[in-house]
Parts: sequence; structure tokens; C-alpha cells
Amino acid sequence: MEEKNSNYAYMLLCADGTYYSGWTNDPQRRQKAHNSGRGSRYTRARLPVRMVYMEEFTDRVSAMKREAELKKLSHEEKRELARRYLEEHDGGAES
Repeated sequence: MEEKNSNYAYMLLCADGTYYSGWTNDPQRRQKAHNSGRGSRYTRARLPVRMVYMEEFTDRVSAMKREAELKKLSHEEKRELARRYLEEHDGGAES
């Protein structure tokens, strides 16, 4: 039986209030990497970061396409997407 390989598009809220979008196949490991300063140059200067949105895909290409879409959203659109995601998944607010 073939094992399911999930890929994720995600969005992080940085300490300075900006958003970072990316894709990964292991969201928890990726968030830890970002918070330890090994995730990306962008987030390294804006620690700590918090996962505020995540969407699962069955293939890497789809996750990468969604990442590109997320990057094109305005700050307000990202904030609203994060708010709705957190409300649904965490029952909480952005911060």
C-alpha cells in the first residue's frame, strides 16, 4: 500500500506583524526551523513566528501554487485568512 505524502502551504505571523508564506511537507518541523533562525532569511529577523494558516495538498506542485497565491494577497487579506483559520482550528485570535 502506498503511503500518503502530504504537502502544505502555510502562512506565519512574524513578530513585527508581517506575514511569511511557504510550503513544506512537515509543518511542525518547519515552524521550529523558522523559530530557531534556520527557516528563512526573512523570518530570522522577525522572530518569533506563529503558524496562522495551513492548507494540506496531496502533491508538492499544488502546495507550491497555493504558496504563490498566498504571497500575492494583500496584508489585510492575509490577516482575514489567518483570523478565519485560527477561529476554525484554534478557537482563538491571531496573537
